[in-house]
Amino acid sequence: MKRIEAIIAILAIVSSTVPALAGEAETASVRNCTWCHGTSGRGFMTAPRLAGQRLQYIENQLLGFAEHTRDNPFSKQYMWGVAAALGPRAAHDLASYFSALTPNAASDGDSQLAARGRTIYVEGIPDSNIASCLVCHGPEAQGVREIPRLGGLSYYYLKGRLEQWGEGYHSAAVSPMPLIASKLSPKEIEALASYLSFVK
Repeated sequence: MKRIEAIIAILAIVSSTVPALAGEAETASVRNCTWCHGTSGRGFMTAPRLAGQRLQYIENQLLGFAEHTRDNPFSKQYMWGVAAALGPRAAHDLASYFSALTPNAASDGDSQLAARGRTIYVEGIPDSNIASCLVCHGPEAQGVREIPRLGGLSYYYLKGRLEQWGEGYHSAAVSPMPLIASKLSPKEIEALASYLSFVK
């Protein structure tokens, strides 16, 4: 808890100095993010990859943390306090920095489930009234504007988020994901998360 409080305090002091371009020197604010989100924003099992994520999505999520619309347990525990210390300009600059970094696929899913996951992503599940994921997230899971890139995120992170959406947690005030995820079976979630973890 003391470490999180220290992060929040540092962010409050240096949040206005974040570079807008990935080529600039890394600041303390960026380093604070990478403590949890990994070197160069490549992510871990529980903290998502930020490198290559959609700029508008990152910015919107930071605002969502500050407004408490993203309400899953990790958001409440870690990101609500961190985002409260960020102004709109700092949130935009952080989003610009991380979205410009080159993403790498986590490739940590079950390769034997990836084919089934790709079918779900491309075709949806008509019997469950679930549309194709690519309609919103793009044919290569690259995301579109404020809709996030899913390709290459960690299997464990994706699985956890889909499960949390199915339990009713939100990522935005009007997100369709809680309704969609609630219709997915555990095996379908595992397959979808596995497939996406390998997408580059």
